[in-house]
Amino acid sequence: MKKLSKAAYREVRTWIYRNARPLELALWQFCFEGGTRERVMEMLEFYQNEDGGFGNAVEPDCWNTESSPYAVLVVTGILRRIGFTDNDHPVIKGMLNYLDSGVHMSEDGWNFSIPSNDDYPRAPWMTYDESVNRVQDMGISAGLCTFILRHGDRQSGLYAKAIGYAGRILDKMKRTEDLGEMGAGGTGMLVQELEACGMGRRFDCESIKEALPGLVNRSIERNPDNWASYTPRPSEFIWSPECPFYPGNEEVVDLELDYLVDTRNPGGVWNITWTWFGLGDEYPKEFAISENWWMASKAIEKLSFLEAFGRMEK
Repeated sequence: MKKLSKAAYREVRTWIYRNARPLELALWQFCFEGGTRERVMEMLEFYQNEDGGFGNAVEPDCWNTESSPYAVLVVTGILRRIGFTDNDHPVIKGMLNYLDSGVHMSEDGWNFSIPSNDDYPRAPWMTYDESVNRVQDMGISAGLCTFILRHGDRQSGLYAKAIGYAGRILDKMKRTEDLGEMGAGGTGMLVQELEACGMGRRFDCESIKEALPGLVNRSIERNPDNWASYTPRPSEFIWSPECPFYPGNEEVVDLELDYLVDTRNPGGVWNITWTWFGLGDEYPKEFAISENWWMASKAIEKLSFLEAFGRMEK
């Protein structure tokens, strides 16, 4: 069993302190150095707009300053990672207000890309495209409904809206095989939250839970030779041994853990597996900055994954 050595950890830590944004540094300190949730929340406030939403490259692949549902979803992932549960915090209240505003929504949920993305440096998949939204909106909306059910007021119109969207999302899941890049993971979180809220039977969550492992297993790229490219590795869906998708995937998870130990850049962190393609030629300086931001963010994810499976030397 390969493990990340103490010396390798120190190299990653040094790289983080030299290269990460204050937001990722605060997240690093929380995950590995006893840092506080409050510090992470303080850093998030710099990316939040007056409407309560998020933009301003909180998601490094899109430098749009306007708030977008996808940027809000990215922040919900950070809140989940740090276990932040104070529903009275201004950041969370602002996010709920933004989602209740009705902006960048359709009858099926919230939009992945928004028109003003096209005015800013970005990855090509962040370019506004209604046809892409029709596929990707499902995963976005599932994640945002999960956030609302967890943090919203049960008596509010927004909470009722989230319940309605949840029904459409789960019904669509039964009728389509293309759930988009975030559909399977988002639906899994939504089902867990519906059960936690006591609505499992109302939405037939048991049958959906039975279908999810198959969807996840079909999504995972199992050939390590392809992992240097942008493909969904096991860690996209399986974060710890307690994850419901881990049983049956032990071998491929072990392969990825070994792969991570082997492929870290000497003296630093891991490369990202994507570029901005033609838009990288149009925005070369911005992509170089975004790449560094991403490398810091992904290093935190990878070390958390290694730690969860006991693959870091104490």
